[in-house]
Amino acid sequence: VIGVVIGKTDVRGFPDRKNVGSERYTFSFTIRDSPNYFINVTSWGREEYIKPLSESFSVGDCVTIENPLVQSKEMGREEKFNPVTPSCYKLLLSENHSVVKTSPCYKTDTKLLSLLHLPVKDPQDYYSLGDIVANGQSLDGRILNVLAAVMSVS
Repeated sequence: VIGVVIGKTDVRGFPDRKNVGSERYTFSFTIRDSPNYFINVTSWGREEYIKPLSESFSVGDCVTIENPLVQSKEMGREEKFNPVTPSCYKLLLSENHSVVKTSPCYKTDTKLLSLLHLPVKDPQDYYSLGDIVANGQSLDGRILNVLAAVMSVS
């Protein structure tokens, strides 16, 4: 699978249930290979595998993923921590079998770079900040998608 990384989480550690006293690490990222298709990728493993893997690429980089495990998503639960994707699958990286290679997008496919700026949500499923201000009371308690642009950072 070849795609551009459009989102990425930080590395987190959890107590390992199988090996008491040790930790397992994880992080996730989302890759996109066309305007309509993107998929979440999760990696679990030892700290020595996960941290260098996470540090090897950033949002905007193109990656090639070899030998991932393809799994069905657990609907509802998966989207709690990752972007909602159009696929009913997710990719799982294995320390022993999977490989992630990075390369500049312009060397892989110049079309991939343009995918970085496309929204992942339906264009009809957004509220503007003006709508939220005007209808704040009626939107109380609802989860909203907001489309906004940063004009400056200072």
